[in-house]
Amino acid sequence: MKITLIIIGVTLVLIAIVFIYYGGLSKVNCRIETQGGETLVFKDMIGDYAKSGKLSDEVYYALLNDYKIETFKGFGIYYDNPKEVEKDKLRSEIGCIVEQKDISKVSQIKGDLKTKTFPEKSYIVTEFPFKGKLSIILGIMKVYPSIEKFVKEKGYSNDGTVMEIYDVPNKKILYRKEIIEK
Repeated sequence: MKITLIIIGVTLVLIAIVFIYYGGLSKVNCRIETQGGETLVFKDMIGDYAKSGKLSDEVYYALLNDYKIETFKGFGIYYDNPKEVEKDKLRSEIGCIVEQKDISKVSQIKGDLKTKTFPEKSYIVTEFPFKGKLSIILGIMKVYPSIEKFVKEKGYSNDGTVMEIYDVPNKKILYRKEIIEK
């Protein structure tokens, strides 16, 4: 019996450590800020948002291997609310942000990779620690309810896109919610 209790205790402590490490206790503070202007290289995706990681890797390696463009930030622009749209109909753009030093190479990009500049304007923004895939899951669980609460408090529409930027060097996920007046 003691061994079982010790095993349960150790397991709970390990779960707590993992939860804390990946951002489970991080506070989410939403604010309105002017951001944007990044050069994006991406592929369109229709389907379950959970599959966006694989597509992001495809874009990353295409840029690296075919165009010699190394990127350090991935992103997803999510157009539909998964609470309202069937998984197989969810629309998104998944890819990488090109650093300023590599902007001149973007004109060479062809095939199924698309490019655009993300609009610079005011967004609802917040951040969450990025320490791995579990951070993305915890971010979804903590950030989206906070954004929804902020939207409701400010009287905005809950419609509009959300962009997630996975900033690997700075170990954070930046969330940008489009502001749409009611």
